[in-house]
Amino acid sequence: MSVELPFAPVDTIIRRHAGDLRVSADAAEELARRIQDRGAALAVDAAEHATADGRKTLMAEDFGVADVPDADALVLPVAPVDRIARLDIDDEYRVAMDARLALADILEAYATDAAEGARVLAEHAGRRTIQAEDVATYFELVA
Repeated sequence: MSVELPFAPVDTIIRRHAGDLRVSADAAEELARRIQDRGAALAVDAAEHATADGRKTLMAEDFGVADVPDADALVLPVAPVDRIARLDIDDEYRVAMDARLALADILEAYATDAAEGARVLAEHAGRRTIQAEDVATYFELVA
C-alpha cells in the first residue's frame, strides 16, 4: 500500500514533541502509515453514519466533530487527507470540506499522541533519535 500522506508534515508533528531528540526518516514514515490506516478506518465509520442518515456525503458530524478547525491551523495538508478518506469507501461517496478538515484535525491529534509517546520511549531507551521502532512500540502499548 502506498502512503498518500507526505512525510514532511508528519515529521514536523514529531519534531514539535521531540524536545532535543532527533527524528529518523523511518519514524516519520511509520507514523504516516499509521495515520493513513487510522484515517481510512475512520472514513469507513463516517460513511456508515452518512448512509444511516440517507446521505452520500461525509460531513464533520459523521466523524463526531462539532467544531471544525481552520485549514491554516492544521499541519496535515487537506488534499492527502481527502485521498486517505477515500481509500476504503465506495466511489459514490463525497467528502465535504468540513469533513476533510475534521478528519485532518483528528489525525493530527492522533499523530501528536504518538509523537509524544515515541519520544518517551526513545528517551527511556537512552537514545538521542526517535526511531520507527519507538512509533511501533507506542502503538503496541496503547492498542
